[in-house]
Amino acid sequence: MKFAHRPATATVKVTWGGLFDGPLDQVVTAEQMRAIEGQLFEAGMPVAALMEKVAGRIAAWVTQHFPLQRYPRVAVVAGPGHNGGDALVVARELAAQGYEVQVYSPISRLKPLTADHLRYVDYLGIPVAESGAAIAPCDLLIDGLFGFGLERSIEGAIAGVVAAINGLGCPVVSIDLPSGLHTDTGAVLGTAVRATHTLCLGLWKRAFCQDGALAYLGQSHLIDFDIPPQAIAAVLDPLPPVRRATLTTVRAKLPLPRPPATHKYRVGHLLLVAGSRPYAGAALLTALGARASGVGMLTLAVPEALRLMVVAQIPEALVVGCPETASGAIARLPDDLDLGRYDAIACGPGLSRSARPAVQAVLDSEAPLLLDADGLNLLSELGCVETLSIRNAPTVLTPHRGEFKRLFPEQLAASDDAGAAALAAAHQSGAVVLLKGACTAIAHPNGELWYVPESTPALARGGSGDLLTGLVSGLLAQTESDTADNPLDLARDAALVGAWWHGLAARAAAADRTTLGVDGTQLAQYLNPVLAQVLA
Repeated sequence: MKFAHRPATATVKVTWGGLFDGPLDQVVTAEQMRAIEGQLFEAGMPVAALMEKVAGRIAAWVTQHFPLQRYPRVAVVAGPGHNGGDALVVARELAAQGYEVQVYSPISRLKPLTADHLRYVDYLGIPVAESGAAIAPCDLLIDGLFGFGLERSIEGAIAGVVAAINGLGCPVVSIDLPSGLHTDTGAVLGTAVRATHTLCLGLWKRAFCQDGALAYLGQSHLIDFDIPPQAIAAVLDPLPPVRRATLTTVRAKLPLPRPPATHKYRVGHLLLVAGSRPYAGAALLTALGARASGVGMLTLAVPEALRLMVVAQIPEALVVGCPETASGAIARLPDDLDLGRYDAIACGPGLSRSARPAVQAVLDSEAPLLLDADGLNLLSELGCVETLSIRNAPTVLTPHRGEFKRLFPEQLAASDDAGAAALAAAHQSGAVVLLKGACTAIAHPNGELWYVPESTPALARGGSGDLLTGLVSGLLAQTESDTADNPLDLARDAALVGAWWHGLAARAAAADRTTLGVDGTQLAQYLNPVLAQVLA
């Protein structure tokens, strides 16, 4: 069944850390953001007016989340550029609402507009100090030292200011980016502010989708300041889209609603090729993920020694026992197993590298295919690009970084950006590449890139990837590739929905059970309830 497109609905708000704040999902580089702002200024928007608007929305966010009664003393560190200007307007607005504000302007050479705001702040009687290395005790600090576009390393006295901010022990709200992070790669330029909240302005920057930046961003929030769609389109429409998964976009790609008169053979038949005697649990966890996806029929091909155990645990599945190697791996798929009858195949979890004939068989099939774990390891031995170049059906690869390096050894070395590496790999292989990480990147061979940045360290457990494999492949089976203009688009949709859903469930489970209490079995129990709550 092809993924149904739901009518547009209002954004649903839930409580998991700002997970669904706002419908905007474009992700931009520093150069693209400058070009978009340039469109506004060329159209007549005064720079000063835009600064007032943006800073007003920042101040409103601060007063909502850090009320005067609990956070009366606010320090504002203002840098030399327009990020510093934003911070100074925020300082003025907070002082007008009764906060006890102190301003630190540690760099003497300011942009003219920022200098004007500093002069006016001084006129209003708000204390201004030129040194930020000895910030007075405060309940909240606003970091407006540097915004997007920083290229140079922070050193010397300014590094001392950053150290002083990080040593305060109070909440830190960074404007646009924590000062010291590279906008595109998220790399630390010498040193960087460790924010508790970061307010990204207008559109998401690439740094918010980089694993290395997470320790500095804290909780991320998008501050929408009503950029006209035509300004965004003028810059981004000619380029392959780079987007961030949101509730709005993912809901449209769920296989819902189902037709009232459907039946199990119309909502997908998935074959899972998984497990070995040493890794029997991988087959079960993958099946639990597939079960949660809602796929209509599920068949598991496992070593014969595991067949009765799997039947007892997954009674609704058809379980095929396969001939075994001496080590308990699948020696080959049975001769009477018709791979052409399945809407999708997933292969790899717990398989072991002794199962090469099974992997070769599914690669030779005409079914949409997801490869994970030892399926990927064996693909690397077969020659990833060469092998996939002769496949006609869509392929989804779901590597973690170690597996990715074995498949595409040159890509991660060439880029610190997981998204850029995944894009290069997708273009090279012709497959949809889901590069797992704290910020998962999903790349389409046509150049389209999605990020799923909402995750949790609770997923750093054995078995969580097996659940993801089952969930994504179950969604993949619920498509009709012959009705799509590009079957790879449906493979991308399955990967995107599955990764987002998996991360959502993990965050909910961690909220209930702590980061230490989310094993694979527990995570599986959250998959359907958390989706039901979101859709309610």
